[in-house]
Amino acid sequence: MGVFKNIFTWWEGQTFGTWLHTRTRGVRVGEDAEGNVYYQARKPEPSGYYRRWVTYNGNNDASRIPPEWSGWLHNTHDAVPGGGLAEPHAWEADPLPNLTGTPLAYRPKGALESGGKRAAATGDYEAWSPDAA
Repeated sequence: MGVFKNIFTWWEGQTFGTWLHTRTRGVRVGEDAEGNVYYQARKPEPSGYYRRWVTYNGNNDASRIPPEWSGWLHNTHDAVPGGGLAEPHAWEADPLPNLTGTPLAYRPKGALESGGKRAAATGDYEAWSPDAA
């Protein structure tokens, strides 16, 4: 089912159309630590910018793109990460992927996953009524 799946699905890598477009019109620029591969078009657009894209190693989730590659993808800078970019500052934290739907996702006190008990109303809220106006 691998070939059939790649023709129609996009959420676990690239579709056949993306693969074909990448092979015919793209140039491989680099790869990040997660195995995502970055490409740039061979010819510029009429605006002068080069179209850039990524093929993910695994599930397609934009939060898995490191900040330096995100800047390159969005034409914020032309320097390919690893060659000419400023070193990250010591106070910068490592990027985190989107944790929604995982056991590490944020769950506030009233969330059903964390017991579903929320603080009682304090009585400082008064509902609006059209007759009171």
